[in-house]
Amino acid sequence: MPSDAEFAVLSEPFRPELLAHCYRMLGSIHDAEDCVQETYLRAWRGFDRFEHRSSVRRWLYKIATMACLTALETRSRRPLPSGLAAPSDDHRVAMAAREPSVAWLQPAPDALLGVDDPAVVVARRTGVRLAFVAALQLLSARQRAVLTLRDVLAFRTAEVAGILDTTTAAVDSALRRARARLAEAGPVRDDLAEPDEETRRTLLDGYVDAFTRADPDALVRLLRADVEMEMPPTPTWFTGRPAVVGFLANRVLRRDTWRLVPTRANGQPALVVHRRAAGGGYEAYGVQVLTLIGDRIARITAFNDPGLVPTFGPASAWATRAGD
Repeated sequence: MPSDAEFAVLSEPFRPELLAHCYRMLGSIHDAEDCVQETYLRAWRGFDRFEHRSSVRRWLYKIATMACLTALETRSRRPLPSGLAAPSDDHRVAMAAREPSVAWLQPAPDALLGVDDPAVVVARRTGVRLAFVAALQLLSARQRAVLTLRDVLAFRTAEVAGILDTTTAAVDSALRRARARLAEAGPVRDDLAEPDEETRRTLLDGYVDAFTRADPDALVRLLRADVEMEMPPTPTWFTGRPAVVGFLANRVLRRDTWRLVPTRANGQPALVVHRRAAGGGYEAYGVQVLTLIGDRIARITAFNDPGLVPTFGPASAWATRAGD
């Protein structure tokens, strides 16, 4: 068996990117963390048999990818509400009941995925965008693996074939089918470029201020006319500024109710959300991920799941004392 120190030196630098890979495959940050733990356990147990015929990185990706494919044999795809039904353009529509039994797509903190550093190339951040990860859920497990290994991680076709224990012809065929399926789903990557840092900060500050002051008029100035909002685990979702603002104004915004802490998720601006509790103080409520186009907010994805909040570490902390 290798020493812990030797194994750690060779393998630990790849942990964040392996977590991002498993997240793309599985659509759940919790499942991805479990898969990475399993990957490192398998790698440690088999390290004395590693013959260095490939790089340590490629060897770890082989273990992680196979672990993901095994996990996906017994799991359904993780959708967003927008992947299940058409939106409503009327905020007065009856809201569908929450569906906690559905395994919804989850957001992933940039800090865990290793994409929170401004020096990280744009392509690496784009590979974990919510729209892209949601689109991957449309693919079969094998197509998902081939596309992420080739188009996101830039492994050569022969390397992908080695990782998946298949032929280069099979890799090329799966890649063509995966690209065609994503093309049918529409653009999911190139229209998500963020504005400059100053504009991004102004938008985020304005959104937090409008939300916490329960000011729908201020929100109007921040949202695109075609803005969309979805809120898993609620299947109902909205399109168009009148519907989104109307929904928020009539059903969500209340003074002294919400506290939003800025963070980043999926390479995008995000907010950890707490709601005032009945006994005072604030309790975890969920995570919102914002998609920005130009100088406006194009999509609000509100993951109303308190269980996601601890994943965001320091950003998840908020006072729980009465009166705070």
